[in-house]
Amino acid sequence: MLKLLSSSSSSCLYTKLHTLPALRSGPTEFTSPLLKALSSLRGLTRRSPNLGPRAFFCSDSSGDGPDQVVQVEVKASDSDAEEFESKSSSAIVPTNPRPEDYLTVLALPLPHRPLFPGFYMPISIKDRKLLAALQESRKRQAPYAGAFLLKDEPGTDPSLVSGSESEKNISGLKGKDLLDRLHEVGTLAQISSIQGDQVILIGHRRLRITELVNEDPLTVKVDHLKDKPYNKDDDVIKATSFEVISTLRDVLKTSSLWRDHVQTYTQHIGDFNFPRLADFGAAISGANKLQCQQVLEELDVYKRLKLTLELVKKEMEISKIQESIAKAIEEKISGEQRRYLLNEQLKAIKKELGLETDDKTALSAKFRERLEPNREKCPPHVLQVIEEELTKLQLLEASSSEFNVTRNYLDWLTALPWGNYSDENFDVLRAHKILDEDHYGLADVKERILEFIAVGKLRGTSQGKIICLSGPPGVGKTSIGRSIARALNRKFFRFSVGGLSDVAEIKGHRRTYIGAMPGKMVQCLKHVGTANPLVLIDEIDKLGRGHSGDPASAMLELLDPEQNANFLDHYLDVPIDLSKVLFVCTANVVEMIPNPLLDRMEVIAIAGYITDEKMHIARDYLEKTTREACGIKPEQVEVTDAALLALIENYCREAGVRNLQKHIEKIYRKIALRLVRQGELNEPAVAGVQDVESEEAQVERAEGSSEVVGNETRSDPVKDNSHEQATETFVEAGTVPVDVLDDQTQCPADRPSDSKEVTETKKMEEREATITSEKVLVDSSNLTDFVGKPVFHAERIYDRTPVGVVMGLAWTAMGGSTLYIETTQVEQGEGKGAIHITGQLGDVMKESAQIALTVARAILLEKEPENPFFANSKLHLHVPSGATPKDGPSAGCTMITSFMSLAMKKPVKKDLAMTGEVTLTGKILPIGGVKEKTIAARRSEVRTIIFPSANRRDFDELADNVKEGLEVHFVDEYSQIFDLALGYDDDAGK
Repeated sequence: MLKLLSSSSSSCLYTKLHTLPALRSGPTEFTSPLLKALSSLRGLTRRSPNLGPRAFFCSDSSGDGPDQVVQVEVKASDSDAEEFESKSSSAIVPTNPRPEDYLTVLALPLPHRPLFPGFYMPISIKDRKLLAALQESRKRQAPYAGAFLLKDEPGTDPSLVSGSESEKNISGLKGKDLLDRLHEVGTLAQISSIQGDQVILIGHRRLRITELVNEDPLTVKVDHLKDKPYNKDDDVIKATSFEVISTLRDVLKTSSLWRDHVQTYTQHIGDFNFPRLADFGAAISGANKLQCQQVLEELDVYKRLKLTLELVKKEMEISKIQESIAKAIEEKISGEQRRYLLNEQLKAIKKELGLETDDKTALSAKFRERLEPNREKCPPHVLQVIEEELTKLQLLEASSSEFNVTRNYLDWLTALPWGNYSDENFDVLRAHKILDEDHYGLADVKERILEFIAVGKLRGTSQGKIICLSGPPGVGKTSIGRSIARALNRKFFRFSVGGLSDVAEIKGHRRTYIGAMPGKMVQCLKHVGTANPLVLIDEIDKLGRGHSGDPASAMLELLDPEQNANFLDHYLDVPIDLSKVLFVCTANVVEMIPNPLLDRMEVIAIAGYITDEKMHIARDYLEKTTREACGIKPEQVEVTDAALLALIENYCREAGVRNLQKHIEKIYRKIALRLVRQGELNEPAVAGVQDVESEEAQVERAEGSSEVVGNETRSDPVKDNSHEQATETFVEAGTVPVDVLDDQTQCPADRPSDSKEVTETKKMEEREATITSEKVLVDSSNLTDFVGKPVFHAERIYDRTPVGVVMGLAWTAMGGSTLYIETTQVEQGEGKGAIHITGQLGDVMKESAQIALTVARAILLEKEPENPFFANSKLHLHVPSGATPKDGPSAGCTMITSFMSLAMKKPVKKDLAMTGEVTLTGKILPIGGVKEKTIAARRSEVRTIIFPSANRRDFDELADNVKEGLEVHFVDEYSQIFDLALGYDDDAGK
């Protein structure tokens, strides 16, 4: 603590720097050290005009040891001040000549804080020339230099600049640039010592730069600054200084470093006076450098004291916050330690009394209890590992890392459903019903699942299989997995492997790693609780490959029926039987799956849905689900078949129904908003009408109330009319029986309450009727109001294809599509036969175009030997929709037909589309995507399709509603296509 003591105080041990006269004794006893100090200062001022008041800092760090006293003296006269200057300067290393004789000094930049008189400051000097000049000055018995604070670089935030950056900036400044960055007011500093590039400075007095003398090293002329004259007896200055002392005393209670500053300061500067008190407070505060520089530049003693008081007050607040933080943390730590000790004592007491076992015993009991239901079904090698680990757990210390590893390992081993299988459903009819409830179409998938159930029923046990569902997005590959699990009465687990690049996600980590975890299959078995779940592995065609191995190769063991009966996870390190698990994988492009992995799967292709199937799905599934999700009743909205058909044809041509579902949700959201807006507009009007009707009814009841005479009841016509109206109201409401009317007649007192209930009921029903009555109709005419402009337009560009144009059929990831092959003659001349290809075609299609041209030359030579069309014509072949990349071999026969049509100047037969790969000899090879291409042809209103003969079986397997209304020809050679497309009479072609 800091205490202010008078010179007569004998309780503190201190070193007296000057002899003090005896204080005036009086009858008044001061109990407060601060009051004693104030009294002594006043008494000294009155008794001796030549001797100023004197006070001391007394620090008591421990409370038990002796107090340390630091003397504080305020001089009272100018002569004494001059005497003090000589004493204070003698407290520092004496030099000859005196410090005030130095009018030209070396300028030292200070990057962080200014140097105050009486304080040490070590600085680092990187400039070798400046360092040599300082050493030379010290040798010449002139160990003085000017220390000036460096200004912040313009445009920078001083709070964000680090010390290393400031020193780097100083090293790059020289001469005039350095002088411009220095503050004008600094400190005359005595060079105490030089060790390497470290220079120790001691501040003496204030300086102001007046003129540049030398640039390298920077030498300047200075003026020595003195404080402005002030009245030593001014009560305001005294009060301000005592407040500074009082605040410093409070701060010194919490910081031993500040007490060291006080002792060091008095050793080198001598006694305190008002100016030095201000310097001392500013120097040891934690203020920033600009605030300290402001104190240094201030020559008015009173203003300097005020600035210092602000800084030490801030320091006091910081000390209080620091103390509160330290106290809070100490309380928290002590509270936690106390709680921990009490818990340990409680455990020891319970253990001694036999009320509780230790952690290891409790864990072992928990693991054994968890294993007990499946102990008989658990494989022997797994039981052996569990017993060994339980024994090992008892020998380990709970604080060791191996204990946690063993505990986690046992947790996983005992949590798995060893030999626990769910009861499967072998009822084929029930399974078929469940599959039809969730999905429309997908006959191939449903048939395969029913076959699986039939085999299990005949064998009496189930088996695991690996099925891969391939098809474009949105056709229901992922959602049908959950339906299959429900139909089989199996647990369902899904995980996606799209972008998976770490083998440990499948095979698990080694237990030696920190944070090791089993693979996805072990996590699946723990999650579902059975050993025969249905596992859906999503996006298996998008497996990644990284530095952690190849997950596709790791999947080989998982999806191989011959190997997964002994699947080995790296974490468990015991074989797991996955032979009863039904794996269902999904993929968009089968070609992206590695061949060894694809060989282990049974691929079922889901081509997509035709328009009729989409209509059924929208009506039976999507619309119903969306309507319930939006809170709309069926009687509030009607979406016509024409609107759904237009939505499918013009907005949602994708093979799947995901986009169709989004558009239906968009329609119903807009309908919900329209219904709510109508209800809010109608509610105030309906409420007003009902209030008027209620008031009129009450007036009528009051006028037509019955008059009772003796035992007879007589009513006038108005009352009877009122009763009839009331009866009609009750009947319309349907909530109050007619006989209530008699009760109202016999008991008039009950009538108002009954009338109020009827009115509220009527209001609610009329409000609902208002919303219900506004039925929203969505038709093809107003469909654009709900979903905007159509996205797709008619794929059919020509009603009748011109010469050189043929319609082809293509497969895309989103389903089938039709595209035209267009050929035109650019230039004709002897020997100018060539071809130019556009339409963003891939390499395969470009090769198909060259093959088609060669085959077309041969066919034309056979049909019309005298026709030199291809030899003398430069042709341009284009496939529209140039922004869409196109590739594939199945456009070969379409290109040949386009060339032949142009060469023979004969258009292709009307409503004809074709697809097929052709060889140089004119053979037609099989193609893929038969269903998608057939759907695309139906959408474009094509009546005749030409397929390769090798795809006849694929076409026959299609549903009847897909093939309906189509004339299909299967060909082996191009000559057959020529006869179908161009070998017609002119009249027949029309």
